Amino acid sequence: MAGKKKNTGLGKGLDALFGELGMAPAEDTAADAAVIAGAEEISIDDIKPNAAQPRKVFDEEALDELAGSIEQHGLIQPIIVRKAGEGYEIVAGERRWRASRRAGLKTVPCLVRDLTDEETMLFAIIENMQRRDLDPIEEAEGLNNMIKTYGLTQEQVSKSVSKSRPYITNSLRLLKLPEEIRAMMSEGKLTSGHGKAILSLKTKKEQIALAEKIAKEELSVRAAEALAAGGKGKTARTKGRAPGKNAEVMQIENELKEKLGTKVNLVLGAKKGKIEIEYYGRDELERLIDYLRA
Repeated sequence: MAGKKKNTGLGKGLDALFGELGMAPAEDTAADAAVIAGAEEISIDDIKPNAAQPRKVFDEEALDELAGSIEQHGLIQPIIVRKAGEGYEIVAGERRWRASRRAGLKTVPCLVRDLTDEETMLFAIIENMQRRDLDPIEEAEGLNNMIKTYGLTQEQVSKSVSKSRPYITNSLRLLKLPEEIRAMMSEGKLTSGHGKAILSLKTKKEQIALAEKIAKEELSVRAAEALAAGGKGKTARTKGRAPGKNAEVMQIENELKEKLGTKVNLVLGAKKGKIEIEYYGRDELERLIDYLRA
């Protein structure tokens, strides 16, 4: 249909997406040399950041180190841009652009691509995820934008960024955490594994208390999971459930959680019990049903 935007990124792996941009993975130095040859020099002042850039925090010390390297060796990998008004907007490479400004460069090598808003956001997310430049919350917000802004399904997002469906689901769940905890994750005080453990607690007060304890005592994810399970045990006692879970039961729960990609709770009784499987939305429920039927 004429005028319809082409979803060129959907369903493709990282190699295909970067190949389409003419951009090699960071570790492929031979390909970098070939790519730089096809780039054009653009005034650094004619380039602006992308407002939809998923990465919000840039480490100042790391930027200084990169700027020093650029001063000495130049910018080895070009920045990906698209036309925007009288200038250009960054698609991928804002960190390199910032460091180049610090290094005093007047122009930077760029690859100019004709991309839609959807493609621009997709490539920005993929580049950052491949280089592990996003903190867990930035990553979750980027994935959520792909779903909310462009109406993509979790399955489409999964294929686009070459991550499993459980990975996408668990990442999105982090956005349900209280703002205080999300800030701690962005600051590097908590990992995504810590966040998943905290999510198993029911109240905001319990979640924040556990997050603060994890950060203060620098607890491992396994220790956080054990504390979270203990907190649920207290709640269970008020409902007549078993007063606690031994290590074997917790291990089984963790194994099921990894298999199903969501929280699993074993409720044990003297003669009977039940297995509780949590889901977060209709898509997640359908995925679990399909998995269990298979």
